Amino acid sequence: MYHEKDLAAIKTKYSGKTVVVKYGGNAMTGKNAAISLMDNIVLLQSLGVQIVLVHGGGPEINAMLKKAGIESRFVNGLRYTDSESIHIVQMVLAGKVNKDLSLLLAQRGAKAIGVCGLDSGVIGAEKITTVDLGFVGQVKKINAKPLYDLMSMGYIPVVATVGSDEKGNVYNINADTAAGAIAVEMKAAAFVLLTDVAGILKDIEDAKSLIAKIDVRQARQYMEKKVIDGGMIPKAKCCIEAVNNGVDGAYIADGRKENIFISCLIEQEGCGTLFVENM
Repeated sequence: MYHEKDLAAIKTKYSGKTVVVKYGGNAMTGKNAAISLMDNIVLLQSLGVQIVLVHGGGPEINAMLKKAGIESRFVNGLRYTDSESIHIVQMVLAGKVNKDLSLLLAQRGAKAIGVCGLDSGVIGAEKITTVDLGFVGQVKKINAKPLYDLMSMGYIPVVATVGSDEKGNVYNINADTAAGAIAVEMKAAAFVLLTDVAGILKDIEDAKSLIAKIDVRQARQYMEKKVIDGGMIPKAKCCIEAVNNGVDGAYIADGRKENIFISCLIEQEGCGTLFVENM
């Protein structure tokens, strides 16, 4: 738990600055942790921190696709999204998940507005062409003005990661990548990536081998040595990209833990892995 001196330190370091938090679909399984995250966001906003909440929704998409009789397919860890699936992805992310999170914040007295990448071109996208993933895109451009406008009026933007190209094609965007791109575009003071793992582990079988702090050079070495492997690679790359482009610190942490968001910002022991440009 945190103390008054911790909150005072957060206010000194982050008041008036933007912090982007990505809430991963696989971390959304615990109701208590979700409520705790929303409480953390509301408290941080009261301290003057400008929060942007970016979310995924993989399990919810899987469930809806199953109801529709569509099999979930993944290629290199990314969801294959055909012309039928993209409508379900858009419906689940920009509809149900986005509004559920906005409601949780509103129930705690926050002013939250759910948006998606299609609104005012927040996420400009282009089709991934290196491998056939159907309607899966990569970020081409972030238009942060609508997010700034919302924050200037006291709202917390809640962002669903579907985007579109100039022709109006809608694409499913990896939420980690989109959140990192938003953090870079907004020159965020911190980027917190909440998922269903503790952070970067030296030994995947040993929870006590958590790496508390890592710089870009070390992270790349760990990827070469396959200490960082599988699904952690794109997450690590997002953090590397963020700190290489002006974000002061990027964190990978376990979103299933209560109060984990604030724990990251006060750099509490065991809260996750902090990425920095240099150590």
